Amino acid sequence: MSLNAVKGTHDIYAEEAKCYQYIKNVFQAVAELYGYMPIETPILEHTEVFCRSTGEGSDVVRKEMYTFLDKGERSLTLRPEITAGVARAIVENKMLFNFDSPLKLYYVGPAFRYERPQLGRYRQFIQAGVENIGVDNAYADAETIALAMRVLNYLGFKGLKVKVNTLGDKASRDAYREALKKYFEPLLPNMCDDCKSRYELNPLRILDCKVKEDQELVKNAPKSKDFLSEEAEDRFYKTLSILSDEGIDYEIDDTLVRGLDYYGHIVFEVSGEEYGALLGGGHYDNMLHNFGAKAEVDSGVGFAFGIERIYSLMKDKGLFDNIDKGLDIYVMPLSEDLIEHGYILSEQLRGLGYSVESPYKAAKLGSLFKKANRRKAKVALIFGEDEINNGKIQVKILDREEQIEADLSTLDHTLNDIFNAIDSDDGCCCGDECEGDDCCCGHHHDHEEGHGEHCCGHHHDHEEGHEGHCCCGHHHKDDGDN
Repeated sequence: MSLNAVKGTHDIYAEEAKCYQYIKNVFQAVAELYGYMPIETPILEHTEVFCRSTGEGSDVVRKEMYTFLDKGERSLTLRPEITAGVARAIVENKMLFNFDSPLKLYYVGPAFRYERPQLGRYRQFIQAGVENIGVDNAYADAETIALAMRVLNYLGFKGLKVKVNTLGDKASRDAYREALKKYFEPLLPNMCDDCKSRYELNPLRILDCKVKEDQELVKNAPKSKDFLSEEAEDRFYKTLSILSDEGIDYEIDDTLVRGLDYYGHIVFEVSGEEYGALLGGGHYDNMLHNFGAKAEVDSGVGFAFGIERIYSLMKDKGLFDNIDKGLDIYVMPLSEDLIEHGYILSEQLRGLGYSVESPYKAAKLGSLFKKANRRKAKVALIFGEDEINNGKIQVKILDREEQIEADLSTLDHTLNDIFNAIDSDDGCCCGDECEGDDCCCGHHHDHEEGHGEHCCGHHHDHEEGHEGHCCCGHHHKDDGDN
């Protein structure tokens, strides 16, 4: 009997958990810039949800799903992806009738696939993505790609390119499937077993084969672009034209089909030479009809990415180095009698937006400094009986070894000046110098006097001259001008 984590899963805590939260916050902030609403669907779904929508020809359904019978002999599956569950939720909750079209939804949550664990890939992973449903045109496709690029750019990835292909409309795909079957039929005896199964279920899946010998055969296979209807071709090149106008770098990859059977028209992946593929998605039709909907326009477009892989790459490339993950203030009462004072002071400072820790029992000053350093605290507040009796407190800026005595009555203003100076030395929250309200981390911080609109999507009220501490992990100066 093993009491360790199940193979392919892992515990996320401390600095890694903070980095995950940062990725989620940036994704959420960008999605909401584009007018998306959050949605959460159950981790458990009836197995038919995925067989019906994802496609029995996909490797996900055929080989990677965690499926079991419950006590009522019902077949249930731990969701391998979230799009199908979102489509089921839209139909079941009549969302198309209760919200304006298009219906724009974003999600972040765990998904499960039984595949070989490797760096940045787990059997339980966190998937983030968007679905734009109810409008069928090139602008929706292009905007979704632009959103994906903006998320990755704001996270610090550089030199990205979009690989795109089109599978066309239904008539185009049907003609293309027949051409692929004709091409691969004489080659099939020498191909892998997976390709033989894919040939029967969905020959487009053969284009995604990872076996080297089969990849050589794929190179000479028919191209989807040669079987496009006039309407599908116009749609594809309209999308590419919009991407060009936006300055988004792309290349056409004739072998790109994505891993799920529901895609049609444009499919895409965002990648970089230093990173490989970062996320992918595409357009789909008839997703809602699979769940019994009679929607006038049953088309959507979306993308998804695994947060574990994004985290692994960002950590490897040092993209978290300039993100403030430390504690703002460590409070250090010098005796047991002052623990209550420390507790009250900590609560007051938290009310101003500072992250604060205070001990629950007295400890030696050296021990408190060690704890503060481990928490990467920026400032220590030190006080004994004499300071409290005189309305004073010692303020130590830890990374500079500077210490001043401050009045408790004006401590908020003293801390404001100190953190302004710290932020000024560090530059912008993303580590670079920026001009105006446009932050090079990709966030726009527009502050009226006393208010801070933060990139995490929350609105924080600040008294004039106080700091704005944002839950996305950034520290934003809020003095009425920033």
